[in-house]
Amino acid sequence: MRGALSAVSLPQILAGANVAAIGDGQTDAWEVFQFADVALVAPNVFDIGMRLRGQAGSDGVMPTDWPVGSRFVLLNGAVTQIDLAANTRGVEQHYRYGSAQRAIDDPTYRHAVRAFDGVGLRPYSVCHLGVKSDGAGGMAFDWIRRTRVDGDPWAVGEPPLGETSELYQVRVRQGTLIRRTVSVTLPGWVYSAGLRAADALVGPYTVEVAQVSDRFGPGPYLGLAL
Repeated sequence: MRGALSAVSLPQILAGANVAAIGDGQTDAWEVFQFADVALVAPNVFDIGMRLRGQAGSDGVMPTDWPVGSRFVLLNGAVTQIDLAANTRGVEQHYRYGSAQRAIDDPTYRHAVRAFDGVGLRPYSVCHLGVKSDGAGGMAFDWIRRTRVDGDPWAVGEPPLGETSELYQVRVRQGTLIRRTVSVTLPGWVYSAGLRAADALVGPYTVEVAQVSDRFGPGPYLGLAL
C-alpha cells in the first residue's frame, strides 16, 4: 500500500469526498463506495468506518461482503479513465503499467491482457420494486427508474433518462429456469392470471426487472421473491 487516508465530515462525504473502489481483482467485479472515518491500527493497516456503499450504480452488483485480500483503490484523481473506442468493448487489449516516474520499458513495469465491457454505460438497477393485486387474479408490478446522468439534483423535477429510450426487461425466474421474459416501455407490468397459468408455476418464483440501454443492454436485475 502507498499513500495515506484521512477522515472527513458527513457534509464532505455528501459533496463527493473519500471515494474508493474495492474488488476481487476481476475485470468488472468492483464496488465504488465512500467512507468518513479512518484509523491507522498498524503499519499500512487502516480501519475504515461510516461507509456509504454501492455508489456509481455498483449497488446492483456488489456482494454482501468482500473476501479477505480484496483490492482497495482510492479514487483521488490519480486514477484516470481509460479512453476506449466503442468497438473495443469486450476485446482483449494489452496494457503495461507501473510507476509514472519511470519509462514504460522499465523492468518494474508489468504486463496484463484485459477485456472491458464498458460498465460505465451500464444502466443502474431500478429501485422500489413492488407488487399489488390487479383485481382480476393477477399481480401488478411497479418500480422507479434511475439514471446515470445528472441524477443528483433534487429540485429540478424528473431526472433525465440518460438513454435513447425508456425500456425495461422483465423476467419470471423459478430457480435457474427463466419462465418468461418481456420488454416494457413503462415502469410497470401486469402478470395476469392467464399468463401465470400459461407458465405453469408451482412453488416459489421471482420476478426480476432490469433497465435496458441500447448501447450496453440490460443492467443489473432487481428481484422480488413470491
